[in-house]
Order: sequence, then C-alpha cells, then structure tokens
Amino acid sequence: MSKVENKVENKAESYASVWDAIADTSQEAMNMRVRSELMHKIAAVIQEKNWTQAEASRHCGVTQPRINDLLRGRLSRFSLDALVNIAAALGQRVHVELEAA
Repeated sequence: MSKVENKVENKAESYASVWDAIADTSQEAMNMRVRSELMHKIAAVIQEKNWTQAEASRHCGVTQPRINDLLRGRLSRFSLDALVNIAAALGQRVHVELEAA
C-alpha cells in the first residue's frame, strides 16, 4: 500500500509539516523543506529588485521559463545545487546550519 493510499485510509494521521506528510522518508522531507525555503528567499530577492522574469533570468544565468518555475514554487524541478547556484548568481551567500532534530 502506498503512503498516499495509507493516508486516505488513516484520516486521523497528523504530521509535523506538509513535507513530512508527502515525503516517503524524513530525509526526503528535509530536502524538500530546505529547497522550499531557499526558493522562497530567492523569489524574495527577485521581488525586492522588482525584476521581470526576463531580467531575473539574465541575472541568475537561467532561462525565463526556469525563473517562472521558481516563482511558481515548482519544487520538483530544482535540486539544492541548482538553487545554491542561482542564489550565488544573485550575489547571495547560502548559510548552512545543523541542529538536532
């Protein structure tokens, strides 16, 4: 039985976050959470600069459709590496911090 099928049958099941609910493992949930946070921060930088998607794509070194995917939160289309590269192209420094779960 898949995780989704199991969730439908067990409606009372609760999760700490949306990522925990949709991920198959805690590692996958953490990866999605970090990518989501980084995408949100990159989108905020683009918004602060008041750039069009075309302008943002030039500054980030990616195509305009790629910026569209980022701004629409299409998480599955971005690896953590790709997001770090985009942040760096925007002159941002990515800080990694570990804490006990």
